[in-house]
Amino acid sequence: MEDKKTEVSPWRRAYGVTEFAQLYFPGHTPVVAYKRMWEWIRTSRGLKAKLEAAGWVKFQKLYTPKQVVVLVEHLGEP
Repeated sequence: MEDKKTEVSPWRRAYGVTEFAQLYFPGHTPVVAYKRMWEWIRTSRGLKAKLEAAGWVKFQKLYTPKQVVVLVEHLGEP
């Protein structure tokens, strides 16, 4: 019988907001990465509403797995 490995998406876990921002802006300081991610959330059409529907609130410290999926689906993989 063949062993079937279950592929687990790396986007199915909680991330600190700065940790996640640094995935998209790896060459920047944590503060700059955070600010740029926040800029994307504010200016990317429909993203903020999708995040709010997933339970996101401004200034939270962690993105839930559901919110991470919303971000990756909207922005693409880092």
